Amino acid sequence: MKIRKELWFGFSLMGLIIAAALTMVFSVETMTNGHYGLLMLSLVVVAIMLGFPTAFTLMGMGMMFAFFAYHSGDQTAAGAMQQTLDLMVQRAFSVMGNDVLISIPLFVFMGYLVERANLIEKLFHSLHLSLARLPGSLGVATLVTCAVFATATGIVGAVVTLMGLLAFPQMLKNGYDVRLSAGAITAGGCLGILIPPSVLLIVYGATAGVSVVQLYAGAFFPGLMLAGLYISYFIIMAKIKPAWAPALTAEQRMVPLPPQLKAIGATSDGWALGSLIKALKGRNNQGVSTKYLLGQLAIVLAPAVLFAAVSYASYLNATTVVVEETYTELQAMGSGSNADAGSEDEGGLAEPEGVSEPEGADEGVALPPGAETDKAEEVAAPAAADAVALPPGAGGAPAEGATPGATTKPASTGFWIGFGVGALALAVFYGILSYARLEVFKMLLSSFFPLLVLILAVLGSIVFGLATPTEAAAVGAFGGFILAAAYRQLTFNVVKESVFLTAKTSAMVCWLFVGSAIFSAAFALLGGQELVERWVLSMNLSKTEFLIMSQVLIFILGWPLEWTEIIVIFMPIFIPLLDNFGVDPLFFGLLVALNLQTAFLSPPVAMSAFYLKGVAPKHVTLNQIFAGMLPFMGIQIVAIVLLYMFPGIGLWLPEVLYK
Repeated sequence: MKIRKELWFGFSLMGLIIAAALTMVFSVETMTNGHYGLLMLSLVVVAIMLGFPTAFTLMGMGMMFAFFAYHSGDQTAAGAMQQTLDLMVQRAFSVMGNDVLISIPLFVFMGYLVERANLIEKLFHSLHLSLARLPGSLGVATLVTCAVFATATGIVGAVVTLMGLLAFPQMLKNGYDVRLSAGAITAGGCLGILIPPSVLLIVYGATAGVSVVQLYAGAFFPGLMLAGLYISYFIIMAKIKPAWAPALTAEQRMVPLPPQLKAIGATSDGWALGSLIKALKGRNNQGVSTKYLLGQLAIVLAPAVLFAAVSYASYLNATTVVVEETYTELQAMGSGSNADAGSEDEGGLAEPEGVSEPEGADEGVALPPGAETDKAEEVAAPAAADAVALPPGAGGAPAEGATPGATTKPASTGFWIGFGVGALALAVFYGILSYARLEVFKMLLSSFFPLLVLILAVLGSIVFGLATPTEAAAVGAFGGFILAAAYRQLTFNVVKESVFLTAKTSAMVCWLFVGSAIFSAAFALLGGQELVERWVLSMNLSKTEFLIMSQVLIFILGWPLEWTEIIVIFMPIFIPLLDNFGVDPLFFGLLVALNLQTAFLSPPVAMSAFYLKGVAPKHVTLNQIFAGMLPFMGIQIVAIVLLYMFPGIGLWLPEVLYK
């Protein structure tokens, strides 16, 4: 059997590196176990770059060097082997006992079900019609579709592949530049790495011990910011170079109207609300059933009903203040603690010098008969004299019609400003609602809003503390079932493929965690973590310098490695260093998640480029796709800088929700 030259080259390179490493090990007498840990780290990176399976490479290297660490002491070979096997079992059991990891297969299963419901085609078509008047409307619709679908699935390969089949041919057919189109699809597909429900954030949270709920809340606005920067760049390029993103023609923007609407004299530019009301009055119904017209009017009035419901709920929340009423009983004299007494005396008169309690006062000396009663009366009399009459309703039973424990206040200025802006937007919406826009709105109702409800049900329940990530993932998986059934895509083959792909992805992630746990344990046993920490601290870096160094290193690692490998191998090295520089692990995780999108956009490993190349027309080269991704990599760097300069972009929502 003939072996390819690349394989021979890989084995030769691996042999040379191992030979060089062994030569260095046996020739340098000053090497410690910590240096062997660094050697293990370098060998793992080289083996992964040569194509060896990441999880099993981590496990194999971890067990080999753990055996070396145990055997380097006074342990016999049998004892070292026993300890190594015990370490492997304990680490694997601790990883599999992590409750957070249960959410990964559920989220992945939800993503595969939503992907197979064929919602993305309807979503892209409705979005590009609704954004038709924007420069580069097809590209903007592509990025918005990627952002929405990434939120619903979080699977990068699925989003890039589907958009490559759906949007890429349309963009090329309309004369869009190959590089700009490829960059938009590959960058938009990678948004699922950052925007919740992101598997990366779950893996980071489990690795760093950070709350996944807070990570989801923190990643929400950075994800929107990055998507907004992508869209802004595409619009600017379409304005600067119109030949790269030609505008849609009037024929392409045309939306066909149903025969029933044409029968009542509807035109694409006709005012939908007024025409439907006239038709219902019988002035122009032309034999169209009243039931159909009422259904169309209900769709038109749906935004107004939703706005009224949200405004009413917001008004009640803004004007009602819940007061916690506490009732305390009189304490028996002498039952208070010494700490309470001391705190009360601090605010009163100081005890005169030379006056002290008689001996035995604290030893339970009996008082004469009636002394306790007299003392209680002396205390009660001033209290009764100082009593102040309460206003009606301040005490006792609440007034009729009032809610116990709640008071009302006038609505704030912010509420009325928001209400006014919303009412103005609603008036503009109905003022420009033509029949063509009504048809686009109905397309969005059938494609965008089901996904929006699913996203709000999953993320809202997590962010607002109604459910854990695992529970919300179960709700999302059930919602994916409902969507697939509603769009008549829930077949046995769809479920079978979704289950198979979910099991495959989940097994990969879990094996990665097991391998990472064994590798990290071996690295710690050899003292590699301590050596790295001493080296970093000896550089006397400031907090800013440390963050720059770590993010540059992660950015460089993103070129040859994928995000899973960076998280499970290098995060256990970075996380212990954060306390020394006063870095919040939550903020660091947001920076890492934003940075690791480069792992899918940076050659030579850039997986999104290969996903797109697999479905792109033959005349599109890999170099063109790489060239299109480079500007979006620059935008990611700008986003990282913005997040560092304004940490509130990521930390404001977790602080508001979780204090």
